[in-house]
Amino acid sequence: MVFNADILIHPGLGNSDQQHWQSIWEKQFNFTRIEQQDWETSVCSDWIKTINDYVNRYDPENVILVGHSLACAAIASWAKQYNIAIKGALLVAPSDTEADSYPTGTSGFTPMPLGKLPFKSITVFSNNDFYVSRERASLFADSWGSEIVNIGDAGHINVSAGYGEWNEGLELLKKLDAGY
Repeated sequence: MVFNADILIHPGLGNSDQQHWQSIWEKQFNFTRIEQQDWETSVCSDWIKTINDYVNRYDPENVILVGHSLACAAIASWAKQYNIAIKGALLVAPSDTEADSYPTGTSGFTPMPLGKLPFKSITVFSNNDFYVSRERASLFADSWGSEIVNIGDAGHINVSAGYGEWNEGLELLKKLDAGY
């Protein structure tokens, strides 16, 4: 599989370990990981600045962001602040930062950003994600103007839910790369 876009991987809280689909994709396709300074007690404004620094290393019109979990809120917040039209974003298992299930220790990620994104996006979620209800994930996707993909009972779409290699996700990424 060949990608034409500059793909920037952005893990969520705690970063993605080596068995996570984001890390597998990064190695397999030589994607770039956005490295945050603090993966445990994250500050939204710091994450937004770092995203912007990475995006601006490339032609933004050729960048696709691939966010997982908390990174989805960070990407939506980045879009609200900078309004840069990138090629697209694949937003997987967005965490609901306003939910009781959301871990403590981060700051600035509430309220959830609900503005329309200035680029194409696909939001992928499951029916039984501990960090977001199906209804809230649908609200986020609708608000962001995303194509919505519900993949059923898939937990948080991470290693513990059985998502190491994730070929269906690659197909969605390829769709964004083609400009769907």
